[in-house]
Amino acid sequence: VSARYLNLRSCATPTSTMAATPSSQVSLYLSCKGLLNLDITSKSDPLVSLLQYNRHDVTRPWNEVGRTERVENSLDPSFATPISVTYCFEEVQKLEFRVYDIDDASTYSLADDQFLGSAETTLGLLVGNHTTQLPLKRPGKEAGFITIVAEEKSENNEMATFCFHARKLDNKDFLGKSDPYLQFERVIPGGQFLTVHRTEVVKNDLNPTWKPFTLSVNQLCGGNEDQELRVSCYDYDSDGSHDLIGIFTTTWKEMKQALHVELHWECISPKKKATKKKYVNSGIVYLSRLQVERLHSFVDYVSSGCQIHFTVGIDFTASNGDPRQLTSLHYINPYEPNQYMKALVAVGSVCEQYDTDKLFPAFGFGAKIPPDGKVSHEFALNFNPSNPYCTGIIGVTGAYQTAIQQVTLYGPTNAAPIIKHVAEFARVPAQSAKADNYFILLLLTDGVLSDMAATKKAIVEASFLPLSIIIVGVGEADFSDMRELDSDNSRLRAAGVEAARDIVQFVPFANYRSSTPADLARDVLAEVPGQVVEYFRMKGLHPMERAGPKLQ
Repeated sequence: VSARYLNLRSCATPTSTMAATPSSQVSLYLSCKGLLNLDITSKSDPLVSLLQYNRHDVTRPWNEVGRTERVENSLDPSFATPISVTYCFEEVQKLEFRVYDIDDASTYSLADDQFLGSAETTLGLLVGNHTTQLPLKRPGKEAGFITIVAEEKSENNEMATFCFHARKLDNKDFLGKSDPYLQFERVIPGGQFLTVHRTEVVKNDLNPTWKPFTLSVNQLCGGNEDQELRVSCYDYDSDGSHDLIGIFTTTWKEMKQALHVELHWECISPKKKATKKKYVNSGIVYLSRLQVERLHSFVDYVSSGCQIHFTVGIDFTASNGDPRQLTSLHYINPYEPNQYMKALVAVGSVCEQYDTDKLFPAFGFGAKIPPDGKVSHEFALNFNPSNPYCTGIIGVTGAYQTAIQQVTLYGPTNAAPIIKHVAEFARVPAQSAKADNYFILLLLTDGVLSDMAATKKAIVEASFLPLSIIIVGVGEADFSDMRELDSDNSRLRAAGVEAARDIVQFVPFANYRSSTPADLARDVLAEVPGQVVEYFRMKGLHPMERAGPKLQ
């Protein structure tokens, strides 16, 4: 048995194989021209949603990977929020851009919003062209154009936090004072200006102080500190016809001086400067404070000593079928591992690389267990509750094979107890001032949860802890509830509390039957590095410093 599963492990994805796949992060900056106006008393309030085609997901192949902000009252919007996509050179990555008119900004769902048009292309085409304009299609009407600027992210991983205020801005309103906001743009090849940020609007104030905001240096200047930046100050108007107060230009190299001293620029109105002889300026804009912080990567944390703790939870409910029958999802075939074992080995073999002691707690739920036959929703696969650890992934698969012969499959399918169990372990390092421990829970289940409300609550509570949850759906059941837990498009909520982070990744195993273990492991673990970084950044924790060799 051990030899057979050693062979199975050799088919799983080692880290080196995954690292060899050529890929990079690409930022997509979007703008539109000539959108349809579907509002009666004003203009459309557009937003762009980006979907990517996933050939593995047979039930829902088009999945949203990001969206821009909503721009009010504009048929020619320039969006400040870029969408980040992983570019894989050897793959044809199909993309669809969908533009919506957002009337109710309080809900995340786009189901009730008006569709303005869409355009399909591939990421390779966008990267090759750098700047691409596509016609938006909508049945029966010309729907305008969308322009996409694709930029590969530079290796600069700094984040800058800015504090701006202004004094003595021109008044553009007759019955009150200007409502100013700042718009930041940079020049790209071809002489176009790319919008990279907008501040909030400060109402009725000629001496505004804007809230601090944080931008990646890469987004601000594309990694070129001498790149010209244009900052425009506008007076906001609710009908979208914002009045220009003035403009100034700068560079990231110049702005960095604000690390030591306050900077200021004259806000110049080109129209007034050309027509008024005694014109001086339209106000002064100040950069009063600047903070620059390096954005650490997953590799930074792991290489500095952060331990990744891997835990497994397996569904032993009766809906899996009698394990003695060939049709059971738990049937132990002497010649081929079942879906539970394939998923366990594919994912576990990658996580194993980051766990130094290779001891994995492994649990089952939803079965009657020996010796008294009571139903348990959290039992150790080795039936040793005081020491549920298995040595390596081979140890976990061995414990699973033994357990399936000793338990009686029962129910219901309750996942909350195991999530709470692992969360209790994660609470201890959550109190630490070091980025030294992070937990991953792999849940393998065949269907709909019986304790959905309790599971949501447990996940929301766990989102504040150093924990990620991977759910692999085994079999052909309806997994719509699982997709709800994998809240990529909005934060999960339970009992009136919103999750601090998205910590759940769900994939149905059926979509990977004809794929390699590498495909499954890549998609299942895709979000984990970002979740690790997001947690430690949320806690303000940097990678630990390791003592180097002493100099003699």
